[in-house]
Amino acid sequence: MAPKVQAFFDSATSTATYLVSDPATRIAVIIDPVLDFEPKGAKLSTVSADALLAAVREQTLELTYVLETHAHADHLSAGDHIRRQTGAKLAIGARIVEVQKIFAPLFEADDVRPDGGDFDRLLKQGDVLPLGALAIHVLHTPGHTPADLTYVIGDATFVGDTLFMPDYGTARTDFPGGDAATLYRSIRKILALPPNFRVFVGHDYLPAGRTEFRWETTVADQRAHNVHVREGVDEATFVALREARDRELAPPTLILPSLQVNIRAGALPKPSAKGRIFLRLPVTMT
Repeated sequence: MAPKVQAFFDSATSTATYLVSDPATRIAVIIDPVLDFEPKGAKLSTVSADALLAAVREQTLELTYVLETHAHADHLSAGDHIRRQTGAKLAIGARIVEVQKIFAPLFEADDVRPDGGDFDRLLKQGDVLPLGALAIHVLHTPGHTPADLTYVIGDATFVGDTLFMPDYGTARTDFPGGDAATLYRSIRKILALPPNFRVFVGHDYLPAGRTEFRWETTVADQRAHNVHVREGVDEATFVALREARDRELAPPTLILPSLQVNIRAGALPKPSAKGRIFLRLPVTMT
């Protein structure tokens, strides 16, 4: 049975969030929700997340999980906001503890629990979660970060940043804990799925020659046309290409605010004694 998949695209961060439900039971999950953040004025809002919650209410869905594919470096997660509004459990890959160990000291985020306990559920390869009459199968697909997961629900595969649309390629691997060879092997897991399986990507960045955003493809299309890992590209060739490309990339615009929120499971730092909330900006002298 195929799940119902509804995409919500955030143009500010080029992020695709998914509301996925079982048509038979109306049980639903949300994958990779966005907390709106305007960096110039440091203004937060929940407009995007509230649109998701409105869709849940309008369709009388029962939301059981918010699923993160990884700790994002390009947008702030609305996972904590959604779980507080709904009671849904917030889940992420078990190796998030490695990501927290790297970044909590950078931001002096002493409130981050070292056991991953800011999240409700830590997932690993082979775990299965219920989705009504369907099941959510967890694939561990590291390489972009150590904790990346892919969720397979019926014929729908949610790959986060591991793969992009075939004409754009694959995730960067230059973040701490990332590795191009590991990413290649993770992608082979995804490409080993049945060719008709739908693939839903976490972002779409328009490549030259395309003017419309897209976020859905298939395993067969990725095998045949992905500009980085189509059939016939071996691991050594991919690693050389990926590492060369990574050397040319600038850090994501929202990396510093995103990571210090996302390692807290989408929660903000505790308010100061005067009730204000601050995100830290570590300064590196060069």
